[in-house]
Amino acid sequence: MSLSLSLRVSIAKLSSFERETMSHSSVPRQKLMRRCRQKKEEEEPLGGDMEDLFSEKETQKIRESLLDWYDDNQRDLPWRKKSSESEKERRAYEVWVSEIMLQQTRVQTVMEYYKRWMHKWPTIYDLAQASLEEVNEMWAGLGYYRRARFLLEGAKMVVAGKEGFPNQASSLMKVKGIGEYTAGAIASIAFNEAVPVVDGNVIRVLARLKAISANPKDRLTIKNFWKLAAQLVDPLRPGDFNQSLMELGATLCSVSKPSCSTCPVSSQCRAYSENRTIPVTDYPTKVVKAKPRHDFCCVCVLEILNHEKNQRGGRFVLVKRPEGGLLAGLWEFPSVILNEEANLETRRNAMDLYLKEEFHVEPKETCAIVSRKELGEFVHIFTHIRRKIYVELLVLQLTGGTDDLFKGQAKDALTWKCVDSDVLSTMGLTSAVRKVYLMVEAHKKGLSVAAPVSSNITATSRKRRST
Repeated sequence: MSLSLSLRVSIAKLSSFERETMSHSSVPRQKLMRRCRQKKEEEEPLGGDMEDLFSEKETQKIRESLLDWYDDNQRDLPWRKKSSESEKERRAYEVWVSEIMLQQTRVQTVMEYYKRWMHKWPTIYDLAQASLEEVNEMWAGLGYYRRARFLLEGAKMVVAGKEGFPNQASSLMKVKGIGEYTAGAIASIAFNEAVPVVDGNVIRVLARLKAISANPKDRLTIKNFWKLAAQLVDPLRPGDFNQSLMELGATLCSVSKPSCSTCPVSSQCRAYSENRTIPVTDYPTKVVKAKPRHDFCCVCVLEILNHEKNQRGGRFVLVKRPEGGLLAGLWEFPSVILNEEANLETRRNAMDLYLKEEFHVEPKETCAIVSRKELGEFVHIFTHIRRKIYVELLVLQLTGGTDDLFKGQAKDALTWKCVDSDVLSTMGLTSAVRKVYLMVEAHKKGLSVAAPVSSNITATSRKRRST
């Protein structure tokens, strides 16, 4: 098969030693082709319709205009404050927490979470002493719980290192949970390092400034957005400039209703000034999202009554999810995932088998069923899963004690536990688990159990922050 012209040119640019290696070595042809393509990508500064960087005049104008606008219009947010030289590490920690919280979450939602977090763990050393359960409880409702776990693990890693907080983007990226974007934000804002940041808002601004129609999800396109952002960073005020670029994307340069007439860089914006026949909102190019898969989940709220008569309530069984995967390490009611929709009898059979295997729950042998009531259903949407959840309340009277449920389970590694209702109502539970418990409370109060409104924690185009 003949090589393409561009690939032949790339091969021609290889050294004579490399060409000879291609002819005589045992290196597979596919690997050599891949190496040639990689070399070609590295040599080309920009690709597709991103063929040129900003001119020096454009760069200076954009820097000046954005910084002036930011100084006058920046939002008053709790994580934005100036710090002295001696407070840089604390400032870095505050930026880190805010940036992790802001990933795929609205700013207004984050503000109260951030205040509560910093009140409980004002420094990285305080956070490093926390348990994962404490962190998950504080995080409950923000979604994407892996962020919280990585934040805790990263804090423990930094404190254990005994070398202080990393102060450069390259060293920050060695910390668990800190990627290129977060490293750039911390390094530029807290330590004044002239490095770029690229999130969903920055991509939108750059795509419009340069009228870039290339696929914003493509690996090479993303790499080129980083090159453009790196060129623009102001060397004297890198942190403020990066925040101004993100602020512009979060406010004036919005997804569907950009305020081009009041934008400080509209005169440098090609999408606005040169392509009047193409709407500004066509940039960046919309990428069709993959359809979420559908699954079905039976949730059994298992209430265990005590032996005493005339009691008003019992204890609820919670199960800890596996340490890896979706909602890792969080507590929930016993549940079974089904691959298809099923009737009540099928769902109960699946749940009965699960309860027997996990908790030794067998009617007439280990317990008596006091009541069993189907409460309703609702839909919960994750990033890639649309889950229909069926809820029932099963009240049991055990012939033995609740200790029988935990046979063979090490106390320091519990995978399930029993909690009182007053404890359950104050725990940091996911939004789906809270919805289930609200249905139980409504049933106990004799209220109609209306199916909750479909909950949705889907991220929008992987934006790092939203308005």
